[in-house]
Amino acid sequence: MTDLNLNNMSLEELKALEKDVGAAIKSFEARKLAEARDVLTAKAKELGVSIEEVFGAKGAKVKKVVEPKYRHPENSALTWSGRGRQPGWFKEAIQGGASEEDLLIK
Repeated sequence: MTDLNLNNMSLEELKALEKDVGAAIKSFEARKLAEARDVLTAKAKELGVSIEEVFGAKGAKVKKVVEPKYRHPENSALTWSGRGRQPGWFKEAIQGGASEEDLLIK
């Protein structure tokens, strides 16, 4: 391995080296992961099962669509399900004197 004298390098050279080292580490980790995957897949095949069966792989999670519960009084395109952070328009409407019941979708 080449000995580097980091003290003689400029900031620009050090940053470039840092970037190159980061890329090399990611590449190394990806290669090791691919090797492990290949070994495990081959062993599972040798045993007559798939790797998905071994680890119980699941499909992509399906996000449940939640129907909107509240609607902006003037702009019907703005809705909110009542979950998560309150949108700005909802907060403004409440501060402006509207009640949650006024904003409910009926």
